[in-house]
Amino acid sequence: MSLLHMHTSGPVDGPPVLAVHGVTGHGARWRALAEAELPTARVLAPDLRGHGRSPWAPPWTLEQHAADLLAVLDDAGLGRVLVLTHSFGGAIGLHLARTAPERVHTLVLLDPATGIDPTDALEAAQDSCTPDTWAEPAAAARAKAGDWAGVPRALVEHEVAEHLAQQPDGRWAWRTCTPAVVAAWSEMARAPVLPPPGVRTLLVPALRVQPPLLAEAYRGALTALDHVTEHPLDCDHMVPYLLPTAVGALVRARLEP
Repeated sequence: MSLLHMHTSGPVDGPPVLAVHGVTGHGARWRALAEAELPTARVLAPDLRGHGRSPWAPPWTLEQHAADLLAVLDDAGLGRVLVLTHSFGGAIGLHLARTAPERVHTLVLLDPATGIDPTDALEAAQDSCTPDTWAEPAAAARAKAGDWAGVPRALVEHEVAEHLAQQPDGRWAWRTCTPAVVAAWSEMARAPVLPPPGVRTLLVPALRVQPPLLAEAYRGALTALDHVTEHPLDCDHMVPYLLPTAVGALVRARLEP
């Protein structure tokens, strides 16, 4: 039985999509893309463990996240699905595909964060130890708009409404478990795995991310596989928000009835 908090959209008999968000995110980040670009698909987008309204209890390993997602599929009575991932979700999706390849017919990796340099991971983890807080939601919105250059204002406002929570001291912070976020950076520094041969994989690097979250050596190893297709996009890291039409077209072409 899955304990994850779920966000769903689309017809229950539509081709199933399991959408996996990145670190510090939440499942509702997929809502706009799902409703506008994948209206015929059944999209299941959970809050990962340690994020949003899902349980925050450890462990926060890639193996546990993959097990949590398999429980989501079991609860929904789904067999093979398209797994749509972004950032840290890509690392989780790869482990899900390695663990249960019979459950994944296609894996879509939107600027995946896996196999990142340990020095960069350490710096990011240390920064995450003291999460930002704000006196009011408007201040959080301004900060997020600065971080998400080019993302439509409506999506920033949705992020604040869905993911910001008032803390016991009266200040506001994102609805994430700090130890889980720190652990995620360690997981992203692990040696990356490759998708198994039976899982069709689409790699979508974001070309404006500098330095790239996707190590060049790993990108080369992926694209050398016969079952991996690469489709770079000229944008920053928030690929689903910045180029939803392009992402929607790529996913629709790979949906199974």
